[in-house]
Amino acid sequence: MDNSEILEKRNTHLFPTKVPYYQTPLQLVRAKGSLVWDENGEEYLDAIGGIVSISVGHNHPKVISKMKDMIAEDAIQHTTYLYLSKYMPELAEKLANEAPGDLQKCYLTNSGSEANEMAIMAARNYTGSQNVISLRHSYHGGTNVPLSLCGHGTWKFKSQPQSSISHAQAPYCYRCPFNKERGSCKLECANDIKDVIETTTSGQVAAVIIEPIMGVGGFIDAPTEYHSKVFDIIKSFGGLYISDEVQTGVGRTGENFFAIDDSNITPDIITMAKGLGSGAPIGALIAKPEIADSLKGKLHFNTFGGDPYQSMQASTVIDIIKEEELIKNAKEQGSYLKDSLNEMKKEFPIIGDVRGRGLLLGIEMVKDPITKEIAPQETAKLMDLTKDEKLLLGKGGLYGNIIRLAPSLTITRKECDQLLNRFANALRKL
Repeated sequence: MDNSEILEKRNTHLFPTKVPYYQTPLQLVRAKGSLVWDENGEEYLDAIGGIVSISVGHNHPKVISKMKDMIAEDAIQHTTYLYLSKYMPELAEKLANEAPGDLQKCYLTNSGSEANEMAIMAARNYTGSQNVISLRHSYHGGTNVPLSLCGHGTWKFKSQPQSSISHAQAPYCYRCPFNKERGSCKLECANDIKDVIETTTSGQVAAVIIEPIMGVGGFIDAPTEYHSKVFDIIKSFGGLYISDEVQTGVGRTGENFFAIDDSNITPDIITMAKGLGSGAPIGALIAKPEIADSLKGKLHFNTFGGDPYQSMQASTVIDIIKEEELIKNAKEQGSYLKDSLNEMKKEFPIIGDVRGRGLLLGIEMVKDPITKEIAPQETAKLMDLTKDEKLLLGKGGLYGNIIRLAPSLTITRKECDQLLNRFANALRKL
């Protein structure tokens, strides 16, 4: 099927919210490692992994081998929570082994949206409070409660309920809402959470939910001590700390399996998805036992969450990350990319800011590095130019002026150099 026929069918039968990248959309048909190919056999370096989802590379041989074994033995595809299956508890045990502190009990879902829905429900049930604090520029998923938590007007709908959710200022150091400089402030953005609780809630809160690095917001990377301060604030009001690691988790930030560990705090709940399955539709949350146990006596389950093939793939992904030391590789290659991109700023003043950790890097594009005027049109054009250079990137931010890099944790130094060269070529054309 050619691209024009695919687009015609999409326009006829899919919701218009599903908008493809690029002025001339790209059809991808094959993938291996950090590379993908279109229907004409053209090869591209994938530096975004779908939507920050490919952690151990496309079609890792160990994943393929295990999948083939299951198919060959007619392994059951769907069991639900109602029947016993070894894959579900095996995955949960591995997540518990990677989680900080006493987070031990898991709930498996199909996506990060569902994981965050469940996390908020558990927090409200455990604390007996409805109020939840989220951040401006945040994104936590596309279902009802996560969209209410969302801090982007572009993702909200006219009828979207907003009950019992308040939004504090984001720790957006490049565009600090308090006109402070990173490293020389008093974390006014964290203190804003205290002010929001005291002025917009009853003073009793269920939880705060924060991404260690704000994904859709444009990979906004707060100082690690920000999270420690927020943790102390939310605890003083009796609330839980939920770390949304749908994009940052599974080793992507290059230090720990979960990015919140970088801040030396133990959250009450961690949610995850995307890289956990490296292409498989799976999400999860892991919580302290007393929070999970507070739901006892009620019925709640997810039809496909934790099914054998998805659980096997996620479990195998965890094994691969450990065996191949991919967290270490994320740190090494991510530091190399970040340093090189900061050097690139000298040649290309349209690069206003380079931020992030490990292999989760944001490049904010501006018309002027002094005024920091946003450059969304130039960013859109740059996306097409990088595609012409056979480099696939992501885009984010409230105004669509931030390039997002999130290649597979298996990316090599040679591929990093290819990424940088192709990106520089596109910038020169721009």
